[in-house]
Amino acid sequence: MSEWGEDAAAEARPIGDLIDGLGIEAHVGDDELVAGAIVLLKVVEVDGSTRLSVSHSDGLGWIERSGMLRIAEQAESGPARHEQVPDEG
Repeated sequence: MSEWGEDAAAEARPIGDLIDGLGIEAHVGDDELVAGAIVLLKVVEVDGSTRLSVSHSDGLGWIERSGMLRIAEQAESGPARHEQVPDEG
């Protein structure tokens, strides 16, 4: 990736159509409420360079965003490895 962040020339806009166009789906039950979202986009610039862009829904604080990203990273990395911590007693 050549850059992280937002393109100053690009205007912020709703991205639901872009997400739909990529075929992204989620498992959400009829009785469940989606309370927030973080979207990480790989964007290819006109010159062929790439950058990452991250957006989040209103109302998510930085602690929630940080936690969601950490859990997502762990889920994408495979099964969690549980390391035993020796007793200090």
